[in-house]
Amino acid sequence: MSKKMITLAMAMAMALAIVAGTAAVTFAGDCKGKVKAVEGASVTVTCGDGTEAMAEGVAMVGDSVEVKGGKVVAAKKKVVEGC
Repeated sequence: MSKKMITLAMAMAMALAIVAGTAAVTFAGDCKGKVKAVEGASVTVTCGDGTEAMAEGVAMVGDSVEVKGGKVVAAKKKVVEGC
């Protein structure tokens, strides 16, 4: 193989690795569920589909939360309007 082909193959491999790594981080852990454990600022959430997600934030065990971008967000409560 020529030096140009090797360089092109290495560049393609690096680009593929970056795309795959970014996709894994983007889709990892976005879910709704209940807090299973808390250690300092690290929170373990059991998602509705049974998977577990690690996130940063403040929550108590048993709280219903959403995990977005690796951070804990309090789940929105349904509001009942009218009397």
